[in-house]
Amino acid sequence: MPAAQQIPDILSPEFAADPYTAYRVMRETAPLAWHEATQSYILSRYADVERVFKDKGGEFTTDNYDWQLEPVHGKTILQLSGREHAVRRALVAPAFRGVDLQEKFLPVIERNSRELIDAFRHTGSADLVADYASRFPVAVIADMLGLDKADHDRFHGWYTAVIAFLGNLSGDPEVTEAGQRTRVEFAEYMMPVIRERREKPGEDLLSTLCAAEVDGVRMSDEDIKAFCSLLLAAGGETTDKAIAGIFANLLNHPEQLAAVYADRGLIGRAFAETLRYSPPVHMIMRQTAKEVTLDAGTIPAGATVTCLIGSANRDGGRYRDPDRFDIFRDDLDATTAFSAAAGHLAFALGRHFCVGALLAKAEVEIGVGQLLDAMPGLRPAPGADLTERGVFTRGPKSVPVEFTPVAP
Repeated sequence: MPAAQQIPDILSPEFAADPYTAYRVMRETAPLAWHEATQSYILSRYADVERVFKDKGGEFTTDNYDWQLEPVHGKTILQLSGREHAVRRALVAPAFRGVDLQEKFLPVIERNSRELIDAFRHTGSADLVADYASRFPVAVIADMLGLDKADHDRFHGWYTAVIAFLGNLSGDPEVTEAGQRTRVEFAEYMMPVIRERREKPGEDLLSTLCAAEVDGVRMSDEDIKAFCSLLLAAGGETTDKAIAGIFANLLNHPEQLAAVYADRGLIGRAFAETLRYSPPVHMIMRQTAKEVTLDAGTIPAGATVTCLIGSANRDGGRYRDPDRFDIFRDDLDATTAFSAAAGHLAFALGRHFCVGALLAKAEVEIGVGQLLDAMPGLRPAPGADLTERGVFTRGPKSVPVEFTPVAP
């Protein structure tokens, strides 16, 4: 097995600047490699990452989240397995699909998107990250939970600290401390609110979680707090970067942007292809329950496995011309891209498939549609830098644009 120094180092500045070239080298020369700094085995090919996520034989666990997530969120649903996981997922999942999503939360999504757009649609210019993408998903989640949107900056600060903690592959102690401090601050904020909703329930998601019951099991205050923390961080960061990524990709491919302007039914395709081509989350870890032999090689029991989603989604063994952004490609099915049958790996797969995938789809389709309506003649601002940044999560830091002003 190649050692870390024989392949591009995932902690190097060179990797951060261009991970996709490094991914190609990994897939071709070191599809399974030991990385000393993260004490993990790195997988880069689609077939291997897919097998880890589907985990049909109980070979891979989420025990790594005990040290990766619990310090900042508390114990979350992602750490559970078997019946305990199935029951907890059944408690939260209904809110993110079907009638609840359609009737309760689509109006919330539409309202929050419109409020943000109304602040800049008449100006003819905007930064789609600072003015919209970084604010929209957090506002939606806070509104869904029935929290005070005036606390937006606190929510954003908390989830930013959590994401930095999760991506702290080099072990920076200040980042670790800030993430752990967030757990305390968020608990101090949320616990009184949860107790209040138990006594005086409303129509919001938090009240629904307080009342939810499956097979006699209800969520404790700590369960609900941990889930809300996870929802803010995972739902905020990923949707933020997905929206920024969609616009960066379309602006870099004007003919495809024109096609989406002409047919808003293509927004789902643009989202699905963005999840494949430039996913918001580039790596997810698992832990082996026993020794496992994959196509790429053998991993011992009890080992941490780093699954490179950003690499797997660019695997030429799975996709034709994988380094080309193409919303019309016929080897990625947009109709299943937001379900557990997805052909990309951005939402993971199997029993831990992202519970918020349909919420993300609704946010993106509504948000991108409203933005296109409000920004005719959309084009990059002069000197715009749409380059992706980040390693664990990745996306453009800014998407400055110009357009024909539209009256509010």
